[in-house]
Amino acid sequence: MSVNDELKGQLIKTGTTTIGIVCKDGIVLAADKQATADYFVAHSRVDKIVPITKNIAVTTAGLVSDIQLICKLTRAELKLKTIRTKQEPTVKEAANLFSTVLYHNIRKFSPIMGIAAFIVGGVDDNGHWLYDTAPDGAALEYKDFVSTGSGSILAYGVLESEYNQDITLKEGVKLALKAINSSLKRDVATGGGVDVITITKEGIKKVFAEEVKSGLTLK
Repeated sequence: MSVNDELKGQLIKTGTTTIGIVCKDGIVLAADKQATADYFVAHSRVDKIVPITKNIAVTTAGLVSDIQLICKLTRAELKLKTIRTKQEPTVKEAANLFSTVLYHNIRKFSPIMGIAAFIVGGVDDNGHWLYDTAPDGAALEYKDFVSTGSGSILAYGVLESEYNQDITLKEGVKLALKAINSSLKRDVATGGGVDVITITKEGIKKVFAEEVKSGLTLK
């Protein structure tokens, strides 16, 4: 088995379901809230969607320590770039930074293999964008949707059957919830609730849990 195959296998075993959806008016990111250690629920209320800039956010999967450190590093580097250049970073620049850090993270000598992956979504002057940055350092752009984690196989079934290129943000949020819900029902490692955010030119907006439970009344 190659290193790349091993990484893919470990990522699929990661106990989570995260989703990114490209809509005609922005980006939707969604994730469950449960953190697991094998069959033990270590935390049931984890925020797996992390804002990086005012218009860029990521979903997280993998080892918590790696995730926290990489998010801190990338947030600081992008902030420094803004200060130096007087320009906001593009989504592609953010995705490339995440992939570069991940590439070096997996190749450093350590008795514990670093496993982390991020779905990077955001809006810049050129439009709205969605990237998947894998633990081996790869960064792939998606024009429709992407999902990671142990529940992604279940989520993909819903996304494949119901996504269309003219989907609105409101429809995208409902689709993300439906896809996450399919994982909540059948994937034992996915649970603890759902977080959903939208990203537009106006910034990052969170769909709170009480809105999700009441049927999602977005305006």
